[in-house]
Amino acid sequence: MRTNMPWYDVVSEISARGEAYVLVTVLGARGSTPRDSGTKMVICLEGGHGTIGGGHLEHRAFDIAAEMLELGEARQRLEHFPLGPSLGQCCGGRTSLLFESFPATHWHIALFGAGHVGHQLTKILAELPCRLTWVDSRAEALPDELPANTRAVVSQQPEDEVADLPAGTSYVVMTHSHPMDFAITEAILARGDAHYVGLIGSDTKWRRFQMRFRHRGHADDFFAPVHCPIGLPGVGGKLPAEIAVAVAAELIVENQREQIPVPTAQGIDWRELATTELTDT
Repeated sequence: MRTNMPWYDVVSEISARGEAYVLVTVLGARGSTPRDSGTKMVICLEGGHGTIGGGHLEHRAFDIAAEMLELGEARQRLEHFPLGPSLGQCCGGRTSLLFESFPATHWHIALFGAGHVGHQLTKILAELPCRLTWVDSRAEALPDELPANTRAVVSQQPEDEVADLPAGTSYVVMTHSHPMDFAITEAILARGDAHYVGLIGSDTKWRRFQMRFRHRGHADDFFAPVHCPIGLPGVGGKLPAEIAVAVAAELIVENQREQIPVPTAQGIDWRELATTELTDT
């Protein structure tokens, strides 16, 4: 990430990747302070972007932001700093910092296959609050430029990549090879911790896969989680874009079902804000 980017572009890029960050705002400034009210900086796991003046004040801001990032919750925190006595800075003024913590997204999608439908699907997923791992055995099938929330993996044995994915991942399997689809799906089901498993194909393909699972000694409940044919029922069409819309719709529905609730941001008490000196006097 370019450190000279405006704070709002930094936030946009970090959010697109689904990563956690803390937005620090100089909410009040009085007397001699290193930065005026409204100055912002962004702190994430990789470091800080922008500055609120450096020195001990900024060092303390990093410490507070690190505490909030570790909690992994959406919350706000207001801190007041008399710069001379508390931080040993020569400014001598007073400043108030607002910390706003935005947790990382926990919606991780793994897409196996970079065919026509896969390319259309990634365009949709690029606009959603998710992190996407896009796997294919053909390097030439994956685009050179990827959305900010997407990581491409080229693997001759795509099923081996399943082991490295986070628990609770939503899987979409749509490669160019039926044997490859089967191997990937079996690896996913063997883990037993997928949030969603979608497999592209017809009813005939799915019945053949079920027979193969049984022949390999798997009980019916082993492959019961698989959604095949893939896509939200009622969203028809055979064009790649139409199929991608149906798949994305099903992913959204499944993500909203039984997902871990995101903590509600805790606002600043109005009485605390009332004591914040926002302008020089």
